[in-house]
Amino acid sequence: MTTNNNEERWLRGYYAVRAGFSVIWVLLALTIGAHSMQLAVVLLLVYPAWDGIANYFDAARSGGLGRNRTQAINVAVSAVTTLAVAIALGRSMNAVLAVFGAWAFFAGLLQLATAVHRWKRYGAQWVMVLSGGQSALAGVLFIVMAQKPEMPSIGDVAGYAGVGAFYFLVSAIWLSVAMARRQRAA
Repeated sequence: MTTNNNEERWLRGYYAVRAGFSVIWVLLALTIGAHSMQLAVVLLLVYPAWDGIANYFDAARSGGLGRNRTQAINVAVSAVTTLAVAIALGRSMNAVLAVFGAWAFFAGLLQLATAVHRWKRYGAQWVMVLSGGQSALAGVLFIVMAQKPEMPSIGDVAGYAGVGAFYFLVSAIWLSVAMARRQRAA
């Protein structure tokens, strides 16, 4: 594993910020968003947009979009998803959940590929591999749920975001532990 401490510290901080954002998003979704359609709409648009922005900054910090093709694709997929959610909001929550399902599936596969690519350099990517796989599976589940007659809610997406927050938090902690072990060994 070849890495420098500044890059690893940045990645740890990035994972922590991703976890923190998701926790705040989930709390807003389950409290205010569950009772205010206007805020629910904003939250449903912000979530994929945030993912695209976060992937952009991560890729830029990690050598640029050209060197990080999976993240470059993820930025584009998240941007298209944000627009698709805006359109789906005019149709139904089932349509919104289907869009989130397609996004979770593709974003999960791209996250998994990014984690595999980073594994040799940073280690501690097994959590992101699991997260990407879980996201892809959740995407399929969302698409299936969207076909049912019951109307989904922002709470369905909040559960997904909560699991994502957990994975990002564990990744940040795992990198912290790995860095501390190396410092003690040195």
